[in-house]
Amino acid sequence: MKCWSYTCAELPPKGVNTLGISLARIDYAPNGGLNPPHFHPRATEILLVLEGTLYVGFITSNPNRLISKVLNPGDVFVFPIGLIHFQFNIAKTNGVAIASLNSQNPGVVTIANATFGTNPPINPDVLAKAFQLDKQVVKNLQAKFGGSNN
Repeated sequence: MKCWSYTCAELPPKGVNTLGISLARIDYAPNGGLNPPHFHPRATEILLVLEGTLYVGFITSNPNRLISKVLNPGDVFVFPIGLIHFQFNIAKTNGVAIASLNSQNPGVVTIANATFGTNPPINPDVLAKAFQLDKQVVKNLQAKFGGSNN
């Protein structure tokens, strides 16, 4: 996945700065290009599919219900502020989408990176218990995501 994001100061016309919007073009590889589970702490996102077929979804707050849909070119989907969401290209061709967010500074927290790639790393005992995983599995995940816990 490639993502080109633009702040309002970078968008033409320059006058949109301070209006509380941002924009990103997301390119997805064929057969499984993924924008992994993440959330924006300060913005709602609207996604417009230009090319490809995307399986998208978000998870509601407790009771953690998945809301998902398959999108084709021209389809639009909204991801509410602060909810974990993802996009996955199920087409055999490249996918392209435009995302707009209602904040100049929406922030992004990618779940796997934030959980297993922190520096300093979260104690593996904590994650092993939270995810019901063997401690060695947690250490392997931390190594994969850049956490240094050896």
